[in-house]
Amino acid sequence: MFHLDDRLLLIIAGSIAGICSGLAAVTLRLSLEFVLEWLHPFRHYWWAFVLPGIGAMLSSLYLDRIAREGAGHGVPEVIYAVSRYGGLLRFRSSYSRLISSLLTIGSGGSAGPEAPVVMSGSSIGSNIAKLLGLNERQRITLVGCGTAGAIASIFNAPIAGLVFSIEVILGEWKFVNIIPIAIAAVAGAEISNAIIPEQVIFNHQLFQIGFPDIMASIGLAVSTAIISVLFTKALRQTGRFAKKSSFPLWVRAVVGGCTVGAIGMFMPVVLAEGYHFIQSMISGTFSMGIFITLVAVFAKIFATAMTLGWGGSGGIFAPCLVIGSLTGILFHKILFVLFPSAGVASEGAYALLGMTGIISGVMQAPLTGIFLIAEITGGYETMLPLIVVSSISSTMSHYIEPASFYFKELIERGQFLRPGTDARILSDLNVSELIDPGFIKVSENMVFREFIEIIKTSSQNFFPVIEDRTDDYKGVIQINAIRKFTLDPGMYDMIFLNQIMDTEVITASLENDLQEVLDMMDINRMDSIPVVENDRFIGMISKTRILDLYRRELIMQTSVR
Repeated sequence: MFHLDDRLLLIIAGSIAGICSGLAAVTLRLSLEFVLEWLHPFRHYWWAFVLPGIGAMLSSLYLDRIAREGAGHGVPEVIYAVSRYGGLLRFRSSYSRLISSLLTIGSGGSAGPEAPVVMSGSSIGSNIAKLLGLNERQRITLVGCGTAGAIASIFNAPIAGLVFSIEVILGEWKFVNIIPIAIAAVAGAEISNAIIPEQVIFNHQLFQIGFPDIMASIGLAVSTAIISVLFTKALRQTGRFAKKSSFPLWVRAVVGGCTVGAIGMFMPVVLAEGYHFIQSMISGTFSMGIFITLVAVFAKIFATAMTLGWGGSGGIFAPCLVIGSLTGILFHKILFVLFPSAGVASEGAYALLGMTGIISGVMQAPLTGIFLIAEITGGYETMLPLIVVSSISSTMSHYIEPASFYFKELIERGQFLRPGTDARILSDLNVSELIDPGFIKVSENMVFREFIEIIKTSSQNFFPVIEDRTDDYKGVIQINAIRKFTLDPGMYDMIFLNQIMDTEVITASLENDLQEVLDMMDINRMDSIPVVENDRFIGMISKTRILDLYRRELIMQTSVR
């Protein structure tokens, strides 16, 4: 029955993925609350700065020595798995990032629990698909279901879970994906509500939004775009600098964690996920002045870069929310000083707008920014300025930094290929699969009359020419290029093949990927290209054979395995 109705299968399997990923998210959330509360009394001691260092060290050792996975936040790994491996993820990824992020964030590291639960939920969806023997397309959909369930559960925001999963992880709005992912998001949110009953994560009073706020939103959007780019660059540059150091990973993690702990001794807003500081900013009880708020913005950026870049584990969602709130508060304070009678909304409203701007700018996912902030705060009255800030911030960030934080490294390594695209399907084809080795080879010293006899019994349009003594490839003879000789029988005994062969024809090797081979053929207007390795002719690759295998691969990716 499942195989007869693909939609029913995906809805049921997606619901299971949403429930399981929701449970994983709730487990991490409750565990974090317990650890943070347990360690809170110790933060008043002078040695408390070492706590984030110890947590980051344990996290890095666990990932490196036990789980055998790299440090970081995990979302690019999920996108890479969807992009290149049809959503295949290891089962241990369903719990490894939960444990490592609990150690990092629970000890005070500046990171968020969202990316680890995305990794966990995606792995759960992938392994459910593996258990059911589903094809690649169905498996990718279940990865999206796991992601949506995890985000919906950790934030109690099903629409944001749906939008993030499709906008960031899958990158394609297909009807066949939307329904199961939406149901998975609802399942994840309901699991969260059943275990931790609440309406919204951050409560606020009703904001009064007017036309001055719409105009001010443009300036705030520009500010959040600039901060978003600085945050992205800080994360990347800090990580690169850490990797160049000669210290072992666990030592780097200690250095990064202790640095964050030292900053947190004077500015607690940089520690852990910082949700209670966000609540105070939205509620209007945040008491920092302009200068301290400005310092706090850059302190949180630096602390997050040190946590994630130097070996800690966690996500950037929560830091983006804290940085966005601080940016919104800072903008409101400056606006009030410059225009005291402007009649704009309260600081809390601008904290919401700032969160949207940073989320949209860093991830370059405007819809995620809009719906996430609206859902987790219930601030739907701010929807119009939310749209303004989100759209302008993401657009400006994309103009300055064309790839988002999640995609930048994948694009640089040539590993970012969206499912269903030609590039994605072609990446699964190997040059060795495409080679036709059954070509007749001819000697460079062969007389043209002998070659004419070979042509009569062969359907080849290309003949590789080799050296008699070494068997090395020397060139190729194209039938169309020698037509004038074939029409003149008087030349048959006067010409040797080394006189008419083409030695300028470009060749491919087994080291080339398929995209490079296609580019060579297009640039040189060739329908076939010889493959030569170590001066030996291996075979020919033709566009006809590429198309044939492309069709087979396309069918394979959409059939049940």
